[in-house]
Amino acid sequence: MNLTERLGLAALHKVDPETAHGLSIKALKSGLTPTPGPVTSDRLRTTVAGLSLPNPVGLAAGFDKNAEALAPLAQSGFGFIEVGAATPRPQPGNPKPRLFRLTEDKAAINRFGFNNEGMEAIGARLAQRPKNAVIGLNLGANKDSEDRPADFARVLAHCAAHLDFATVNVSSPNTEKLRDLQGKAALTALLAGVIETRDTLPRALPVFLKIAPDLTDEELADIADVARDTGVDAVIATNTTLSREGLQSSHRDQAGGLSGAPLFEKSTRVVARLSKLLNDDVPLIGVGGISSADQAYAKICAGASAVQLYTAMVFGGLSLAADIARGLDTLLERDGFKTVADAVGSKREDWL
Repeated sequence: MNLTERLGLAALHKVDPETAHGLSIKALKSGLTPTPGPVTSDRLRTTVAGLSLPNPVGLAAGFDKNAEALAPLAQSGFGFIEVGAATPRPQPGNPKPRLFRLTEDKAAINRFGFNNEGMEAIGARLAQRPKNAVIGLNLGANKDSEDRPADFARVLAHCAAHLDFATVNVSSPNTEKLRDLQGKAALTALLAGVIETRDTLPRALPVFLKIAPDLTDEELADIADVARDTGVDAVIATNTTLSREGLQSSHRDQAGGLSGAPLFEKSTRVVARLSKLLNDDVPLIGVGGISSADQAYAKICAGASAVQLYTAMVFGGLSLAADIARGLDTLLERDGFKTVADAVGSKREDWL
């Protein structure tokens, strides 16, 4: 992190978190952030669900909800970018304040509730996307929808022409009863509808499923069965947690989903368990608490084919993505792995 980025982060931490988030998007759009370009090497290049990635370090959904900063993000060191979540109709989300910075815990709690400008505005920006990047969209459902499963398919159908992948997000804790769609029967029906829509598209589009970290072993086994049976192309593990174990911050009791450092071990254990259950049938993307190359590497060794970041950038800046990718290259070389794929699951048993 250079001095300019360090000063910028310090300034952002002096304002409320949601305002700071908006300012960070404006800084990206104004060219005020580091743009090292794609970080890659022979070791870092990898393929996940048919997608050729320059490196396995992605941006998680939620940072660029409305696809406003696609071009600068594509030059920020990430191997792939996920924007959204997008819902069919615009919605304001939950009342403010709804984002809390837990500095002592290197974490955040949010209860945004899928605030976004809707699929038409987001789709229009995706139509202008840079072509030399891997970009996906997190699909959501409107809070007041009469048919939430159909919402996911609607957003996919509207935006698919401009996407490299789409993620079905049934794991946000901030839309009432959304996580109920993770049950085996409901999830099977929802994914079947999305994949049926995908199969009508002019070109194949990988569909990912994003799950919560708060699932029991039995529920994870159900997720593995559904992932196999429906033919999803990857599982993203995990979204935010409802747990508050071990937190120090005065904001620890705020309602919403917790992300950041406290989620690392919980989410990595979910990756390892799912990796064993799926037995390489479906690739995994590991998310939750990654703030260093060592942690990204641990997720990969636990069974993830790629990883995603978000909350760590609140404390480490946008340059963290490139730093982690470069560090990951060094770790792979140190341990004698010629590719990312060679390292996937190599230390899974340590997390079971």
